[in-house]
Amino acid sequence: MERGASEAEDGRVQLLRERLLRAPGALGDADLLGVLFGGRSRTVRGLGEALLAAAGGLRALTSMEPTELCTAAGLGRERAAQVLAALELARRAHLAPDDRPRLRTAGEVYRYLAPRLALLRHEVFHVLSFNTRNVLVGDTRVAEGTTDACTVDPREVFRAALAARATAVLFAHNHPSGDPEPSEADLQLTRELQAGARIFHLRVLDHVVVGAGRYVSLARAGLLHSVPLAASGEALTAGDKL
Repeated sequence: MERGASEAEDGRVQLLRERLLRAPGALGDADLLGVLFGGRSRTVRGLGEALLAAAGGLRALTSMEPTELCTAAGLGRERAAQVLAALELARRAHLAPDDRPRLRTAGEVYRYLAPRLALLRHEVFHVLSFNTRNVLVGDTRVAEGTTDACTVDPREVFRAALAARATAVLFAHNHPSGDPEPSEADLQLTRELQAGARIFHLRVLDHVVVGAGRYVSLARAGLLHSVPLAASGEALTAGDKL
């Protein structure tokens, strides 16, 4: 193949890869096999088409034995192994249980966080991100502070939630003093974060304050909407001081 034609083929392969990264569902079966195989686009796409034809379609391909794959359409052992690896990963993903915790109550949130937060000597602030089924999809520590205060930047809170593709969030922090009663700063911070959540269409499920052997749920205490909104754009502080 001449140099110009070779470069054009490389460009087509790269284009397939870029299309895959943008929209995997837009590629045909043969193109997906071509990306898996690598190499020249015409060669590997033709090989992908020949393999699908020999197997009788994509569904039939998934049930082929390794020895069959090695000889089908002149695939060879190396590319047959690539196909088997991809099919096995897909099979395992389909069968794998979802081990992410589903936290439905403030008590469950407390039991989840207490082993890491209850004995700390300084305050930390977590944002827990949930999907529509209340499955925890993200747990991010967005701030660390002193023994009685923790400055929280709302931008970091919502950056974590959006990165997790959350539909709902729950805020949590600890009080090293052991007393989980929320301070005025805690309530002010919660109100500010609730206002930010509305902008991103996120539900705020609760704000749980972790103490020594006990906790306070602001939702259960009716405190989620109890404080006037602070000036927007400020980094606010959760604090242990009442």
